[in-house]
Amino acid sequence: MKLRVECYAGAKADERPVRFQLGERHYMVDEVLDQWYGPDGVFFKVRTDDGNLYILRRNISADDWTLESFRQLKD
Repeated sequence: MKLRVECYAGAKADERPVRFQLGERHYMVDEVLDQWYGPDGVFFKVRTDDGNLYILRRNISADDWTLESFRQLKD
């Protein structure tokens, strides 16, 4: 599934995700809960407008995004 991410650009480009599209569905990021750096990218744990948790990874060298994890919080 194709993942497209739009980011807030503050002091630096693509500072944090603000919305993303996964397949045909659009999600607004309500809150960035955590952010950390790995050997091949930057990870963001976000809560979206559907109430669920997602971990998004930005691969800096390839300049692309992947969905690393999903947790459904609401039934």
